[in-house]
Amino acid sequence: MKTDTPETIPETIPDLAEHLLGIDAASPLGRLRRERADILKHEEGAYRELVLPPQPGRVSLAERAALALRGALIEGDAALAAHYRALLAAAGTAEEIAAAEAFPAPGGEGRLAVLFRYADMVAQRPADCGQADIDRLLAMGLTARDIVAVTQLVSFVPYQVRLLAGLRQLQGDAA
Repeated sequence: MKTDTPETIPETIPDLAEHLLGIDAASPLGRLRRERADILKHEEGAYRELVLPPQPGRVSLAERAALALRGALIEGDAALAAHYRALLAAAGTAEEIAAAEAFPAPGGEGRLAVLFRYADMVAQRPADCGQADIDRLLAMGLTARDIVAVTQLVSFVPYQVRLLAGLRQLQGDAA
């Protein structure tokens, strides 16, 4: 895993949805989105805090990108997966990319394997998540705050996928 350095964190983050879909801020759809500037602010704020926080705690930027990549693949959004793959390539290694793209999650007690199994469970079978799963993450050195961040990140990616799907539909309607 590469060290999280300022070089791996983008200086400016454009509106991710508009960037991925090629929506011009001055277009009718871009203007429509700006009618609810508070939503844009919170959407991008959540992205920044969950994926690229200035102080990532004990969950590295590479691990966050790997979890988000995995989530985008589970949800089936190629554009979002490509975005997270690029982030992981900048912050992590080819091995981490391969691990994030492997289904089912790898076995064993390696850090990424445990994180991926936890993320898959939260994404696909949240009712199955129990204290033993939390304890396993705590035993790896994650804090309660880190576990909440991982869980929020796993839940945020499906939101991004739904947002992108809705915007794609609006783009099609406008054409």
